[in-house]
Amino acid sequence: MRLETLLAGHALRRPDHPAVVCGTQHLGYAALAASIQRVASGLRALGIGPGDRVLVYLPNCPEFVQAVYAMFSLGAIAVPVNTRLTARELEHVFTDARPAAAIYHASGREHVHPGMRLVQRCGAIAVGGTEAREIAFEGLAAASAEALPALALDSDDCLIMYTSGTTGAPKGAILTHANMIVQNVFMHGTEWGIGRDDRHLVLSPLAHRAGVSRLFNALGLGGTLVILGKFDPARTIDTIERERITVTGLVPTAIRMLLPELRQAPARCGTLRRIIVSTEAFPVPLKQALLALLPQAEIHSVFGSTEALVTNLSHAEQFTHPASVGRPIPGVEVRLVDDDGRDVPDGEVGELAVRSGPPGRFATLRAYFNRPEETAAAIRDGWFHTGDLARRDAEGYLYIVDRKKDMIVSGGFNIYSKEVEAVLATHPAVAEAAVIGVPDEIYGEAVAAFVEPSGAAQRNAQALIDHCRSQLAGYKKPKHVFFIDALPRNSTGKVLKTELRALATERLNPA
Repeated sequence: MRLETLLAGHALRRPDHPAVVCGTQHLGYAALAASIQRVASGLRALGIGPGDRVLVYLPNCPEFVQAVYAMFSLGAIAVPVNTRLTARELEHVFTDARPAAAIYHASGREHVHPGMRLVQRCGAIAVGGTEAREIAFEGLAAASAEALPALALDSDDCLIMYTSGTTGAPKGAILTHANMIVQNVFMHGTEWGIGRDDRHLVLSPLAHRAGVSRLFNALGLGGTLVILGKFDPARTIDTIERERITVTGLVPTAIRMLLPELRQAPARCGTLRRIIVSTEAFPVPLKQALLALLPQAEIHSVFGSTEALVTNLSHAEQFTHPASVGRPIPGVEVRLVDDDGRDVPDGEVGELAVRSGPPGRFATLRAYFNRPEETAAAIRDGWFHTGDLARRDAEGYLYIVDRKKDMIVSGGFNIYSKEVEAVLATHPAVAEAAVIGVPDEIYGEAVAAFVEPSGAAQRNAQALIDHCRSQLAGYKKPKHVFFIDALPRNSTGKVLKTELRALATERLNPA
């Protein structure tokens, strides 16, 4: 089963049902399927075929949907890239993926052009206006549709999505049609009751894993995808009300930004019934504040990464097990292992490993693109080793303790940075904190905290150290506290601890 055949089936059964809405643009399933076939015919005429990689550097827009589904129709592989990436970051993707073509919006031309020298064959396809040596996407979409060749049964790769790269250069995770259909169609339908008449609002970039989930969830189940170009609290509330949105995906940061607007008129979001939350810790008071305004809605949390989908936490479990990321999704097997690959008992911390059949068939990526050694290191005996440290309770609930690479070993004791960060976050003078390990002559490593102050709060390092000492074992408290105006982040908002380590080195060893 493939994503484009699911969409074609909905076009046959519900030709006039709205598939994609973006501002004043409305495409029914039959119209969307026809436009996809035209774009696919145009791409095929340029030489795009099975296995070819095509970079997609587009904002949230209908052309993104048309482009990726056209590639699927040809057996090609889409390489979606977040438009927040800089030209330097984008050039890494060009270098690594070596795409046959690139599709981008004219407004992003200057970011794309440095990498175009690495495009292998078919060149540059621009949306929204062309320059010399560019092909107009609009011309492809207006071309005549031709019959497309049948694809081989083993043509299952559909996406290469680049990891966030918080600990090094981003790697391209190869994801399959099976991955996307099972995770975003079957699982959303069976676990959360989402169906063909739901209306989905996508607020994340479509090139991000969360945005891709909304895309394939909506069009895989035959629902309606409503695209908002850029997140804005007031526009989001307006769109939910106008389009009668029933499902959306949010991160806790976005929820905090929405609350002031929601408090003014919560009834405007009365149609919203499913809120899918991912990527960040979700404090219970924030959940309570949201549900007090939207009592008809249910919150469902998912835990995973670009490479794997692991657990979900149901609406009821948000309050019975608020610190947990949930239990494994049905069909997903989980192990917690030590450094020697041995299972650890319940209650103890181990690295989270996941499998669900052969890699690429359900929960886990098929491989890292063109990186056999890193693939072999991550996927061992069929188990994908996530790099997350976790513990499991007697009921099977999982609790993420830290990233394995972020664990600090001080004086022989393991210190999990997330635990220290969570305590720092409870201090009223702290807006956000990130914790790393730094070299220490006596203990091997010491705890260093980078802190974004809250508003005009006084920058008092000793007060924060004392606060941690009052709630944590003494060896876990920060030895160093560095105040910083803004934590460095990548294009998806994750804190770049590699940059913090370099900054700590500078501050601890001034010239």
